Amino acid sequence: MPSEDDQPTLAKVAASAGVSIATVSKVVNGRSDVGPATRERVESLLAEHRYVVRRGETRPAEGAPRTVELVFHGPRLSVYSLEVVQGVLEAGTELGVSIAVSVRPRPEGSTRSKRSAAWVRRIREWHRTAVIDVVDDVREGDLTALIRSGLPLVVIDPLSLPRPDVASVGTTNFSGGLSAAQHLLALGHRRIGYVGGRADAAFNQARLHGYRAALEDAGIPAPVEYVRQEDFTYEAGVAAAEALLALPRPPTAIFAATDEGAAGVIEAARIQGVRVPERLSVVGFDDTAVARLLSPPLTTVRQPLREMGRMAVRTALRLAEGEQLESHHVELATTLVVRGSTAPPPVETGGDDQAS
Repeated sequence: MPSEDDQPTLAKVAASAGVSIATVSKVVNGRSDVGPATRERVESLLAEHRYVVRRGETRPAEGAPRTVELVFHGPRLSVYSLEVVQGVLEAGTELGVSIAVSVRPRPEGSTRSKRSAAWVRRIREWHRTAVIDVVDDVREGDLTALIRSGLPLVVIDPLSLPRPDVASVGTTNFSGGLSAAQHLLALGHRRIGYVGGRADAAFNQARLHGYRAALEDAGIPAPVEYVRQEDFTYEAGVAAAEALLALPRPPTAIFAATDEGAAGVIEAARIQGVRVPERLSVVGFDDTAVARLLSPPLTTVRQPLREMGRMAVRTALRLAEGEQLESHHVELATTLVVRGSTAPPPVETGGDDQAS
């Protein structure tokens, strides 16, 4: 029995034909937007490789609408995610593309690769045009299965950058972290804490590096105890801020890696009777609806979340059409939005309040 490596795949046929996997997929699925000469060459190689059309590769009805699968990884959708969804839906409406939103559980144990293959097989059966994966590590099993299926993949704000041949959309996280810390320094703060998310998340590390770069440039040390990295949730923000405010010399300002985390920081301050921004300045990251609804309204680094969603759809459709991308990773610019949660640090008697 031939091994898995000996099995014919769309990737092998595409390499032999000198075309993209998306083009071979179009031929397999009977799409009309492939040139006659290219179609003939691909069909000849499909026969030569003895490629068997798999379940889910039956040809969709002529003129059937294109559908992009937008995948989130459970167990819940954040306010951040809803902003991205809005951008994806707007792009779908503009471009005449249907959007299917799904939440994918994280499989554990030895069944992981089998579940990846089954998941991709279902997407193929549903005749999805492309897949957009939001804020998650693309598991190797999923990635391999998607590439073999010929389905274009775009990742939004990946926790870690996927393989170079996988398209992704993000923002200038380092610059955002830099501008947040510089804003607090300009107000006069010298004891500035950082409340981040998962330490293995690439965008979290970029924001942390931006924060540290601003402090180092100003000659201000960033004590280890001022940096808390747990998760991106409201609850994690509360816990991290409680620990920071319990320090012998607590920070007078905190930069949180997300708006949800910043909301947790403000709640922890409220519980302890620390007024924001009179006693503690707080900066978030994202500029979701949460930032505008907090009291006081949150100073935050704005990510163009809806534009990220729109860009992901446009990129996915380009890949589906067999286009070559100028770059497989696109970063959109972040901007600082100043609101009521930041102010100069308090003046304290009995010592230098800003000493580290």
